Amino acid sequence: MKKFETHPIGIDQGEEVLFSEFADGGDMWTGEGPRERCAAISFSESFRSPPVVQIGVSLWDVDTSSALRAEVQAENITPDGFNAVFRTWSDTRIARIRVAWTAIGEVAHADDWDIS
Repeated sequence: MKKFETHPIGIDQGEEVLFSEFADGGDMWTGEGPRERCAAISFSESFRSPPVVQIGVSLWDVDTSSALRAEVQAENITPDGFNAVFRTWSDTRIARIRVAWTAIGEVAHADDWDIS
């Protein structure tokens, strides 16, 4: 559990198309085996510390002739951003993926002192 002390809490959110490979024959659409795509996401403002990030698929365009195998994760979370990572494997064919994310964490306050 992440506990917030007395600082204000900020919420940032957005969407990102991680890939769209059906038109140009990219390996998410034509390949097999383990495949991964990663996108660096920047927050609109920095948090005081790494926030909690919730991420999920908001659009998927997939081939239904095989099983759908997919994983989406927020990795390397910092006060300034994170990596949105999508993975698939075996014979799953993914044409495109868009993710939606929400970050919640402590933000700076105008009354904060910086004595460094």
